[in-house]
Amino acid sequence: MADFHQTPYIATLHNLRNTAVEEIEAQLVNFSNTRPLGLILPSLYSELETPAMPKIREELTKVPYLSQIVVGLDRADEDDFTSALQFFSELPQQHRVMWHDGPRLRAIHSELATRGLAPHEPGKGRNVWYCMGYILATSRVDAVALHDCDILTYDRSLLARLIYPVAHPQFSFEFCKGYYARVAGNKLNGRACRLLVGPLIHATKRVLGENDFLNYLDSFRYLLAGEFAFRRELLNDMRVPSDWGLEMGVASEMYRNNSTNRICQVELTDNYDHKHQDLSANDAQRGLSRMSLDITKSLIRKLAIQGEVFNQETFRTLKATYYRVALDYVESYRRDAIMNGLDFDTHSEEQAVELFATNILEAGKQFLERPLDTPFMPTWSRVVSAVPDIYERLLQAVEEDHKEFSVRGR
Repeated sequence: MADFHQTPYIATLHNLRNTAVEEIEAQLVNFSNTRPLGLILPSLYSELETPAMPKIREELTKVPYLSQIVVGLDRADEDDFTSALQFFSELPQQHRVMWHDGPRLRAIHSELATRGLAPHEPGKGRNVWYCMGYILATSRVDAVALHDCDILTYDRSLLARLIYPVAHPQFSFEFCKGYYARVAGNKLNGRACRLLVGPLIHATKRVLGENDFLNYLDSFRYLLAGEFAFRRELLNDMRVPSDWGLEMGVASEMYRNNSTNRICQVELTDNYDHKHQDLSANDAQRGLSRMSLDITKSLIRKLAIQGEVFNQETFRTLKATYYRVALDYVESYRRDAIMNGLDFDTHSEEQAVELFATNILEAGKQFLERPLDTPFMPTWSRVVSAVPDIYERLLQAVEEDHKEFSVRGR
């Protein structure tokens, strides 16, 4: 049972009475008659072989209100793609699997790259970007949800609550972000959000002064949640990063493009667990180390876009301020864990804080050394302007892959 706290920046929709999923779904079926609803699933092929994805598929077969499901499939060869088509064939909704590593979509990607219009690196951001383009190309749905494919505690009520705010015809929300408590087993999880994002936002406000954008970010209960929902028209002009800064980048784009009274967050579930990232203190290209670098650079870039000026001294001050703020957070979480009977390893928590503090300096250094970087993926409006038939070609490539490999899998 949640509280009913609201912030001045975005609306918070709580789970106050644990409404039965069937009751919510009945309303969504009614809403979908005038506002068709869809779902994007960005997935690695390896995730199909985990305990999470079969459970997600099983739950989705019971969802009555979706007009379209788009699966973005990464790191898959021909056999993997054929297996994926078979895996998702149980879905009763209209669905397509986008084989991003297949020759047809690779050819489109290569052409866009020669024009400077393709995402620079593979990953969740690129996967989502192409799925968004396909959603725009098909024009089947007016609102679409997106969630990760590694949720071990998945229940279809999560999807229903996530898409409800942008589906309801009497709500004006155009973007909705999910939130939840990250507690699994006997410990607190969500280190990147608890120990990096929250303290970093508060430290940045101390260093730069009060800032509406930072207050807006601070209003999200779980800024790094991978679950969000949009009205389709927002997808045309969204600029998002292709790295681990995707979640923060999407929230930032919503702030840039929309009034905050059209943005909300919704409590999705009491129990959420998914794949955990290693700290990877000795490898800045992996795990929470890579994630913390990308997230910090994303925040710096968004503030720079708004006119904030950064230099080496700024980042040194920010690192020191963050470190002190984050240690206070650790102590607050320790007390929270004790009161709730949870295990809490102060040493490992402070190790994470030390790594994140070091990476704040490194992120600042990279930002200053590479001022010409263009880390954002282009908008689909720009792509269509440069390649007017891009949607038709995306549709054709996906359909031809589906027909060819569905036959092979029989």
